[in-house]
Amino acid sequence: MKTILDLFLTFMKIGAFTFGGGYAMIPLIQREVCTNKKWLKDEDILDIIAIAESTPGPIAINAATFVGYRVAGFFGAFMATLGVVLPSFLIITAVSFVLKAFGDLKVVKYAFTGVRAAVLALLLKALWSLFKVSKKNAVSYALMAAAFVFAAFAKADAVLIILVCAVFGLIWTLLRRRAGNDIS
Repeated sequence: MKTILDLFLTFMKIGAFTFGGGYAMIPLIQREVCTNKKWLKDEDILDIIAIAESTPGPIAINAATFVGYRVAGFFGAFMATLGVVLPSFLIITAVSFVLKAFGDLKVVKYAFTGVRAAVLALLLKALWSLFKVSKKNAVSYALMAAAFVFAAFAKADAVLIILVCAVFGLIWTLLRRRAGNDIS
């Protein structure tokens, strides 16, 4: 019961103090779940992101659900998900009232400009954290570059990019295993 409450409070804190969506939450999730609570290992964050990104729904909610389930089963998943959603729900409700009343004020517009800069910094930190624990080889770099080009410039659908990369990864792994090469 203590672990389930701890999951709720941990993800409520993450949900309350992270702006910019799920990708901005990744460094906080990693710090809380891996470093502070030691529920999972740093390498598990890549699995969390892969699963959360390739399942329907927001990445933050999927990540919270995955972590909660790994730590404490169904009720852990439920409470972690509730914890990450509740602050956003309450904040969005409050912000909608404020924006309706004060959205045209310059101070409000300036505040959102500052928030955008902070979100960009958090996204870059998440990118760096993922890069540090990723396998690094020519194929990984080529696949990453191709996925980026298709997502950023060709405006390809994210689901299609993920599926193609997953299939490529499976085929590449099978070919390497057949050739007797180490894939670790």
